[in-house]
Amino acid sequence: MTENFNTYQPNGEPAADRWVTALHLFDEPAEPSGADQDVAPEDIALAWERAQALFDTKDYVGAAKLFAAVVDEVPQQVAPRLLLARSFYHSAQLRRAEEQLRAVIERDPVEHYAYLMLGRTLERQGRHAEAAPWLRAASAFAGELDDAVS
Repeated sequence: MTENFNTYQPNGEPAADRWVTALHLFDEPAEPSGADQDVAPEDIALAWERAQALFDTKDYVGAAKLFAAVVDEVPQQVAPRLLLARSFYHSAQLRRAEEQLRAVIERDPVEHYAYLMLGRTLERQGRHAEAAPWLRAASAFAGELDDAVS
């Protein structure tokens, strides 16, 4: 498991199980949303796997539904929330993507990909001035300081 903590996918996207999710492994468990709605960890893991499979086949709406269920069960985890945001982005649910990306940045302020996605999401909504600082921050995180300063 530790060999995957700081990996990236072949296309340059961060791997779903990057090390940043390890920061929250020992947080207090989330309170169940209902008294009788305990979800087995196997169900969450199955939903995670199915959501990733749907995402890989570009069924972003289906993936978003499953990722939302995973996020509801483990809200402290950054990786499912980031994939939920990506699913919303690709299915043109831009307000929802923005909401999830802001939550990712709040939970993990050094998740550089969230800054880039938030900037692109705002641009796609026509909010270019609002997107600029997020894109500059993403460039700075990526080490492209010349582009970030201009």
